Amino acid sequence: MLSNITVSFAPHISKAHSTRSIMLDVIIGLIPAVGAAGYFFRSYALILVATCVISAVVTEWLCNLIRRKSNPLESLGDFSAVITGLILALSLPPAIPLWAAITGSCFAIAVGKMVFGGLGANIFNPAMIGRAFLTVSFGMMMTTWTVPATMDATMPTISPDNTIHARTQATPLAWSKQAIKTQKDAKIANDQLSATIKGEVGGCLGETSAIAIIIGGLYLLIRKTITWHIPVAVLVSSFACAALGFLINSNAYACPLFHLTSGGLLLGAFFIATDPVTAPLTRTGMLIFGAGVGVMTMLIRMVGEYPEGVMFAVLLMNSVTPLIDKLCRVIPAGGKPNV
Repeated sequence: MLSNITVSFAPHISKAHSTRSIMLDVIIGLIPAVGAAGYFFRSYALILVATCVISAVVTEWLCNLIRRKSNPLESLGDFSAVITGLILALSLPPAIPLWAAITGSCFAIAVGKMVFGGLGANIFNPAMIGRAFLTVSFGMMMTTWTVPATMDATMPTISPDNTIHARTQATPLAWSKQAIKTQKDAKIANDQLSATIKGEVGGCLGETSAIAIIIGGLYLLIRKTITWHIPVAVLVSSFACAALGFLINSNAYACPLFHLTSGGLLLGAFFIATDPVTAPLTRTGMLIFGAGVGVMTMLIRMVGEYPEGVMFAVLLMNSVTPLIDKLCRVIPAGGKPNV
């Protein structure tokens, strides 16, 4: 009887969902963020998103050809490559050249996903692998932020070399990091709280508008595409760490709500950390995983040199997911927990 049981890679779907339907839900959930990116950074943002998605899909198709798959187009039907391209694009600066976006997308699929065997076999989030590669390879490009078009009537224009020309602007997290270093002027960052909620701040395409991300996240929760465990754990742990710093020194550390709405924390909580392939299987494991992402993100923001820590936190917690799954074992139907 046991010989007839097939053990497959994650995601292990127990509800009336298919991998394709889950990915479609995530795409729909990301539409508000993509729309906000187009509104604040105009046509170049949409071109950047399309470039990343097309590059990711083509790279997976080429990898399938290299692996001599009988049907190289078959794996493209689950839309996982589209999700990778979308999330990577939303985690990139608006001014990054298209060739760099193509490079990151190709690396995300080829190295972050296909080299492990494809969907379900990868241990790290592919989009974050692609972003990490771009961060260490093109640091200046990945830290150049532009003023949203709604704040500058002349922005944006696209030059013949496919780069965007506009006024640069420090991100709210950059102001927060400066306040920590000088131990004063955290009020400058706190004053941008309303702007981070609406989206009129510098930052990555999917980081500017907290409202857009929350709408998409609520859609996923309502559809039961994701559960509340990881998003709540990420946000609560981040809020607690930020609140502790704020209580210790409100002149140096920004208020907790500012940290929740700034950077990629909301995008990470709802769309990146919840990746069913790289997240733990049990609810307890999800809570541990989410809390780890939140705490590490805040440690990097408040103690480390880098203003943002979502990417590093997710990748670090991806690496310990097997350990979390080992400690929080799944109880089979009719089974008993190990004592």
